[in-house]
Parts: sequence; structure tokens; C-alpha cells
Amino acid sequence: MKCLAVLFTIVALTECITKVPLERGKKLRDILRERNLLEAFLQRYRYDIGTKYHSTLSSAAQVVDEPLLNSLDTEYYGTIYIGTPPQRFTVVFDTGSSNLWVPSIDCSSSACRNHQRFNPSQSSTFQSTQQTISIEYGTGSMEGILGYDTVMVSSLTDVHQMFALSTSEPGFIFVYSKFDGILGLGYPSYAVGGATPVFDNMMSEGLVQQDLFSVYLSRETTGSVVIFGGIDESYFTGSVNWIPVTEQGYWQIAMDSILVNGQEIACSGGCQAIVDTGTSLLAGPPASITKIQNAIGATPGNYDQYDINCNNLSNMPDVVFVINGIQYPLTPSAYTNQVMQADCTSGFQNTSGDLWILGDVFIREYYSIFDRANNRVGLAKAV
Repeated sequence: MKCLAVLFTIVALTECITKVPLERGKKLRDILRERNLLEAFLQRYRYDIGTKYHSTLSSAAQVVDEPLLNSLDTEYYGTIYIGTPPQRFTVVFDTGSSNLWVPSIDCSSSACRNHQRFNPSQSSTFQSTQQTISIEYGTGSMEGILGYDTVMVSSLTDVHQMFALSTSEPGFIFVYSKFDGILGLGYPSYAVGGATPVFDNMMSEGLVQQDLFSVYLSRETTGSVVIFGGIDESYFTGSVNWIPVTEQGYWQIAMDSILVNGQEIACSGGCQAIVDTGTSLLAGPPASITKIQNAIGATPGNYDQYDINCNNLSNMPDVVFVINGIQYPLTPSAYTNQVMQADCTSGFQNTSGDLWILGDVFIREYYSIFDRANNRVGLAKAV
């Protein structure tokens, strides 16, 4: 690694690495990566030389905490900035989708008018593509136009991120939400419009120390966090159990079975599940969810919810999810949501497909690690 000891100007470093003049338009970061020198370079020089020498060379790779706010145990959202100068937005960091979008100043839907809207004319770094986009979620949808701009997540800066500006957000799902938009953390194969997901750009630019992120969700208003580039052992106890990703779209894994009182009640013979920070409850096929609701004593209520008497929690069973041979129990207090003193609702709900969705009800109990380097999900008991 004698090259890394050179006092660096761009010329000296380039000549040391390549022995030839820098190709026109070729980024120094790319040359370092080609020579397998990028990681060592960033570890040795932990100050930002990008401003002085080359605008595309970041400071040392980081582990970054992105704090999340909790709204009624149904929405977890954090703050990002887009544009130059930065415009502030709140977003759900959603492992169940792969696109970043925020409302546009050109959107007149009620949902847009109730939230912060991006104004391209006020950003000197915005580039429009004129490409339209449409995304359907489990609840809600959006239509918009793709563009590029600088995106900041905590101290991580991605200078050329494709994102969507919503021009229409029909219906009422997003009208009263606390967040402005969504930042998808799924695999690029699920990105609509060919957009590169934010975390993929973080990885390719060497912004994070490890090609993974982890999530801790609390029932408190504050204290939840997404950790980009690392794992924080203070948020869990015991060991991390690793589960291979079975399909690289969602963070999809194989589940062995679901037990109540030691008896298999659902997922007989195995099934597929996704670990989804963007889904509030825990969802599954209707027939299986009905069995679980009956087993825990939940009764049909309004708006497709199931009601539970909060005073009966001590008599209710755990629901145990068996994944890769390990049992992950959810206690009654974990899978119920308290509405009033004696009124609770079940944290289980129907989904329209065959996939189980391990949403926030599950993630609150199990610190979740999303490892892109090894295409696996890590689970550990949250504190």
C-alpha cells in the first residue's frame, strides 16, 4: 500500500495508482475501487478531501444513526433533505418498497397540500427526466415524475439520487399521515422506473462502513432508529440469528411454521414472509389469520379490525413464529394495540396475497438487520 503514503494531490495519487494520466471523465473513486484500494484509502484518510480535491470523493465510510419518530405505533418516520439548498422532508424508511418519493409543488391532491412539497426551481442541483412513474402500495398510491438531486440522510450525502416527485396522491390514505413521502429500502429489482434505491447508491459510493442497515423500533414516541452501515448491540440481547433472503425484491425469507400452545396453526409445511418496516401490523393469508384471531380470542370489529379485551391479556397465548429453526414468540402485549383502557385491537390482519408480512408488530420485538453484502436478514431479541 505504498501508494497510500504519497502526500496527496490528485496528480500524485492518480499517478501512483494508475501509472498513467487520469482518463477524461473517469472518477478517482472508480480508479481506487478498480485497484481494490478504496476501502483502505477511506479507512486511512478519515477527513473529507472531496471539497478540496474532487467533488465525488466522500469522507470515510460511516455508521450513521437516523432517528425515527413513532406515531401511535402505526407510523415510524425520519427526516431527510433534498436539493441545494436542502429542502426538509419526513419519510417512512420502508423495507417493503424500493423508491424514494416526496410530494411535488405541482401536486394539488389533498395529501400533497397537507405536507411539505419539493420545489425544483429552488434547487440548483435538480435535474428532471420527464419520466413518469406510478406506484401502488398495500394502501395508497402515487403518480409522479422522476428526477435527480442531492439527498442527505443524517450525515450521508448522495449527490446524484433519482427520486420521484408526486403529482397525484389519490384517496385519503396519505392525507393525515405524519410523513411526507417514502424512502424505499428494498432491492433494486422492485424499484419502479429503473431508479437506483438510496441505499444502493450509499453502498456504491462507499458511504457506509458495511453494506447493511439495521432497525430498532420502540413503542415510545422517540428512541426508534435506522442505523446505516452498522449494528448496535445496545438495542438487543443474545445472539443474532441469520436467515437467507429467498428472493431479492422484498426482504423475503422462508418461515417454517406458526405455533399457538405448541400446535401448528398456520404456515403448515413452510411459507414465505417479508420483513417490512412499512407495514404497521403483522399480515397473512385470510384463512390463516382467522385461525390466529380465533386462537387468541379476538372478535371481529369495525374497519376489518379484531377486538380484544385488554383485561384478558394474561390469559392469552403467545403466537410463535418459527424461522430457520428458531422460535420467535410474540406475547399478547406485543401483538395487541391498546385503544382505550379496556379496549385493545389485534395486531394481526389479512393480506391479499400468499406472503406473510412481518411488520412493525414483529420488528418491535426483534431488532432486524438487513444485510445486502450477504443477502440475509438478522434477527435478535430487542431490548
